[in-house]
Amino acid sequence: MSADFDNTAAGKPAVALVSGGMDSAVVLAIAREQGHLVHALSVRYGQRHTSELDAAARVARMLGASQHKTVNVDLRSFGGSALTADIAVPTDADGHAIGAVIPSTYVPARNTIMLSLALGWAEVLSATDLYCGVNAVDYSGYPDCRPEFIDAFEALANVATKAGVEGSRFRVHAPLLRMSKADIVREGLRLGVDFSQTVSCYQADAEGRACGHCDACRLRAQGFNDAGVRDPTRYAASAIG
Repeated sequence: MSADFDNTAAGKPAVALVSGGMDSAVVLAIAREQGHLVHALSVRYGQRHTSELDAAARVARMLGASQHKTVNVDLRSFGGSALTADIAVPTDADGHAIGAVIPSTYVPARNTIMLSLALGWAEVLSATDLYCGVNAVDYSGYPDCRPEFIDAFEALANVATKAGVEGSRFRVHAPLLRMSKADIVREGLRLGVDFSQTVSCYQADAEGRACGHCDACRLRAQGFNDAGVRDPTRYAASAIG
């Protein structure tokens, strides 16, 4: 599935991973501000809900992507995660502490797979810049959100591709890597991101309303609180109270 927007804009091409959440929306806005003609890539990987993919389409159009493509990869056939199998999502109600252990919402090799897809599309587009929204400060402790992973993948990109071997230099940009969630909120507001259009919740309903209790919801809410900004998230009725 793909959607073409404004392909007449000037700029060096780049591929940005867009999940529909707040972080990837800010990254897309940053890539645009840096002068790139951004090709937004989302992945339908068998996640618990697809309202985040609806949000990704909104975000891509809202923030000026030249094109938005959604590709299908069936990670549900492997399972192994609360996001791709019938495993309960950990919440504060269960006494789950963010970052204490790698949680069951970790999807095995997800960021490796997504960046590989972005790399393949980038090579077709003659683009050498990849953007992703990983964060290693206010996050759930996923191993593929750390600086070591980004550095390793960038090195891989430059030895695993025709373009890299022939002298092009791929760069993996993770501009939020060392930012707090509050900093991400502030940066998004500076760039004009409408956070009400994003969906971060691991178990949002079909309308994109958040549960308010999973790691993604808690980190997002804390970010708005710490930034002193009203939380625009739409919550399910069960999350209130």
